[in-house]
Amino acid sequence: MSEYIFRLPDLGEGTVESEIGEWFIKVGDQINEADLVGTMMTDKAAVELSSPATGTVVSLAGEPGDIVAVGAPVVVIDTALDAARTKAAVADLPKVPAPATTPAVTAAPPVQGKAITSPAIRRRAKEASIDLARVPGSGAGGRILRQDFDQYLQKQSSTPVTTASVPAATPDTETKVIGLRRIIAERMSAAKREIPHFSYIEEVDVTELEALREHLNQRNGGNVQRLSLLPFIALALVRALREFPQCNTTYDKERNVLIRHDAVHMGIATQTPDGLKVPVARNCERRAIDELAAEIRRVSEAARDNSITRDELTGSTISLTSLGKLGGIASTPVINLPEVAIIGVNRAVERPVVLNGQVAIRLMMNLSSSFDHRFVDGYDAAAMIQRIREMLQHPATLFLSI
Repeated sequence: MSEYIFRLPDLGEGTVESEIGEWFIKVGDQINEADLVGTMMTDKAAVELSSPATGTVVSLAGEPGDIVAVGAPVVVIDTALDAARTKAAVADLPKVPAPATTPAVTAAPPVQGKAITSPAIRRRAKEASIDLARVPGSGAGGRILRQDFDQYLQKQSSTPVTTASVPAATPDTETKVIGLRRIIAERMSAAKREIPHFSYIEEVDVTELEALREHLNQRNGGNVQRLSLLPFIALALVRALREFPQCNTTYDKERNVLIRHDAVHMGIATQTPDGLKVPVARNCERRAIDELAAEIRRVSEAARDNSITRDELTGSTISLTSLGKLGGIASTPVINLPEVAIIGVNRAVERPVVLNGQVAIRLMMNLSSSFDHRFVDGYDAAAMIQRIREMLQHPATLFLSI
């Protein structure tokens, strides 16, 4: 037996170890060079590993959730080839004459071998019991993109299904906490354990802002993608940070140093099929409202379809989080280490309020924010949110140079 030992490569960013995310192979499988063997989880993303050799899988490094050091064996492959068996197998293949004419293609045949796609889509396919080999991919090399999977899933769900009887109750399911979910759990625990959170909630009348947003969308006539309220709130935050730079700060725990940043690299908390990710919209202080909206949309979509790069998941100086229509009345967002502040956006709803001595129906929304009380005083935190509130209630001030 001739063995090839595939060792865990350096995955970048000073990584010294990585967590096994998922195996696409098992002991005894025949694999070819460049076949996908599994994923390894870093602090930022899932990295797919391809086999550097052809042969039979002899052993694997462990189970999903186990930690493997850089340079340690990941997969052991028996590369010995039985030439006689291979030759005999080739000789036994039926000889199929070439067709005289090329037939019309009515459906794409199932893809042979391991489908090329992201770990997030593999997980969704596994949960939905879908064979990815049957999903046509429109990406490079037949890669299955998020829209490909969504279209296939939609077609499957539109097929009528009849059930003969109600299925029996299933037992409880245990799920090992691994991968991104484990990293999220560890970071959230560290943030709440190390940071004395100070939360501040303020209501904002966004009636005029909503009118401006609708006007701009109608004025653009569909030539650009629709503006939401989020980029306006991001722009207000950027403007407010000029007056409250202590909130655009990160804390280096190892050196016990606060780093105040001139650039605003805004983390955008994004829910994805893999869990919560915080992609970064960089240099927001240089962007106009349409550019800011486009960048927020770009990094959020890249985080969801797992095309985001590791660099785009690092380096944020302050974060913005919103659950959109699910935002509720108030929340207490957890600060994204090593930042010192996070701004939470709640749902906007119409309700009666007293305006100039009269009851009026206004569109109201709460901002629920958290600050690191070690480095941001309560007065400054409240004053910054009040400044944001003022700009959102008088949206013309967002576009003034002063």
